[in-house]
Amino acid sequence: MMLAHMVYFTLKDRSAESKTKLIEACKLHLSGHPGMVFFACGTLCEELNREVNDMDFDVALHLVFQTQADHDVYQVAPRHNTFVAENKEGWAKVRVFDSVVQGA
Repeated sequence: MMLAHMVYFTLKDRSAESKTKLIEACKLHLSGHPGMVFFACGTLCEELNREVNDMDFDVALHLVFQTQADHDVYQVAPRHNTFVAENKEGWAKVRVFDSVVQGA
């Protein structure tokens, strides 16, 4: 079973520049970790504004790890810690959704 780690950031400064800066930081610090089988990040798709859509975030990070143990190593990795230290002041809210998933 793989572990999916989805993180949704609401920024204090919700400008396009701030969103781009966080996306670039995600790419630099959070991609390519051992055991990671999927990495993607990007902005809210404002065109999909249905009743069921949660619109309360600016940047989304989607990671899938081969195992929960791989995820646990990632959480304490120096690059992850650097990402948090360098970016946390810009976050108004962070929501994390972790789930055990199976591939098709």
